[in-house]
Amino acid sequence: MIYDMEFETLPREALEAIQLKRLQATLQRAYATVPFYRDRFREYGVLPTDIRSLDDMEKLPFLVKQDLRDNYPFGLFAVPKENVVRIHASSGTTGKPTVVGYTARDIETWASLMARALSAGGARRGDIIHNAYGYGLFTGGLGVHYGAEKLGATVIPVSGGNTKRQITIMKDFGPSILTATPSYTLHLAEVAREMGVDFKELNFRHGIFGAEPWSEAMRRQIEGDLGLSAVDIYGLSEVMGPGVAVECHEAKAGLHIFEDHFIPEIIDPDTGKRLPMGEVGELVFTSITKEAFPVIRYRTRDITRLTAEPCVCGRTLIRMERVSGRTDDMLIIRGVNVFPSQIESVLMMISEVEPHYQLEVDREDSLDILTVKVEISQKLFTDEVRGLQNLERMIAKNIKEYLGISAKVRLVEPKSIARSEGKAVRVIDRRKI
Repeated sequence: MIYDMEFETLPREALEAIQLKRLQATLQRAYATVPFYRDRFREYGVLPTDIRSLDDMEKLPFLVKQDLRDNYPFGLFAVPKENVVRIHASSGTTGKPTVVGYTARDIETWASLMARALSAGGARRGDIIHNAYGYGLFTGGLGVHYGAEKLGATVIPVSGGNTKRQITIMKDFGPSILTATPSYTLHLAEVAREMGVDFKELNFRHGIFGAEPWSEAMRRQIEGDLGLSAVDIYGLSEVMGPGVAVECHEAKAGLHIFEDHFIPEIIDPDTGKRLPMGEVGELVFTSITKEAFPVIRYRTRDITRLTAEPCVCGRTLIRMERVSGRTDDMLIIRGVNVFPSQIESVLMMISEVEPHYQLEVDREDSLDILTVKVEISQKLFTDEVRGLQNLERMIAKNIKEYLGISAKVRLVEPKSIARSEGKAVRVIDRRKI
């Protein structure tokens, strides 16, 4: 079902006319109300009136996460603080948190876009949605919550954690839609098995998963273990939160970007030059309806590509491929670029290991050493050292053949890698560079 038939199926010419009108209004307002944007535009010698077409966006400077931190906490707000009804923030694990604000209209817009996203993922009015995204400063939980209510669904605001209790709630309340991070979803399935609960006998039809990169192989694992249809949802707090883009359950072939609210671009991460449709690069977003916290050419650091091919679902929106990694969590191992999701894809081909892993990077005698820690499956857990050594060698060989890098592989006991209630910690980089 398409939630907003008018805007999700607009002809390209009509959509681009709306984009340009909203873009010009956003630029004028940001220039007038946010000193950072006014100073940055002047530095680059561009005025809002210079943007007469969507192609002119290349004249505009980029916004990066450090700009948000430099203007912490409220320096990029475009409305008086008394008009801000909600504040969210990132965890700030690598520095000051990034703070974003919402007006009442922003919240309404977000709820409507999340209703679109949930609908695309298979949710309907009357569904019960088990929302295991974290609540609080993280945008995931409340984003899904407001969208579900807008759609007319019932929300179980369970958040993350208390996993055994969640399984009991699933049995007793009969939710039909699951929303969570992919890694926590697999943990839910794992705990359910320990409790003697078969996920396939629960009432779930669809799952809408995001907040971290995940592979096609992990989708198959989730669908096989949980007996539901799984789609990817994309968003980030700086741009809005979840609901910027979503896969439709009919195709599962790229995420539809809600272009009447966000203009996407793909750039070369090294040069900043815009790339043609279909080429892989860094995703950049400009918001064109946000009031409190507009972002103009925000570099997401996410790696993907865009496609304008028609979709079987009937939506006319551009689609983005599932994010394959980030320019800032990309590992460079002896000159080779590697993303955790690529390692994951190799591991998921091997039935003897579980989808729980960590990448550890060290530097020894000026050489980078990548160690892949992966849990062995319970059924294969054994003291037969030779068998385990052979499996380690096979995994290392597959990584070498598929990705062109050498890695040490260390098999570890089931459940020995820490589980996360939110985004999984995939990389531990101990190099001193």
